[in-house]
Amino acid sequence: MNLSLTKLDQELPTPKRSHPGDAGLDLYAAQPVILEPGERAVVDTGVAVAIPEGHAGLLVPRSGLAARHGITVVNAPGLIDSGYRGPLMAILLNTGQERVEIKRGDRIVQLVVTPVATPEVVLVETLDDTARGSDGLGSSGR
Repeated sequence: MNLSLTKLDQELPTPKRSHPGDAGLDLYAAQPVILEPGERAVVDTGVAVAIPEGHAGLLVPRSGLAARHGITVVNAPGLIDSGYRGPLMAILLNTGQERVEIKRGDRIVQLVVTPVATPEVVLVETLDDTARGSDGLGSSGR
């Protein structure tokens, strides 16, 4: 499978995997941004992609930024549908206690392309029973 990608900002590096076999392609900040603690910002990655039909693109946080600075993706993962052709934008959030400066060209998120199921919705009166039933949040203990 191929991923068609257009560089909207020719000066940024072409997205790539850090190591062979890595799931995510590193995407870069197209503009600098300063994130104060608790602040969020929409950051352009300078690319657009054509996610193949039957797949979705997921913008996920970079573990290094999360561990070192508390930077995450607000709507993690950010969902890119196969029909979308616009610029990829990351909504970053500083969950840390310090101001974080992101420079133009810094790696900010990863793009993971994954298959998706698109089942038809069937309305029913009741759902089938399972051992778990409707037990929800916190029901399995600590």
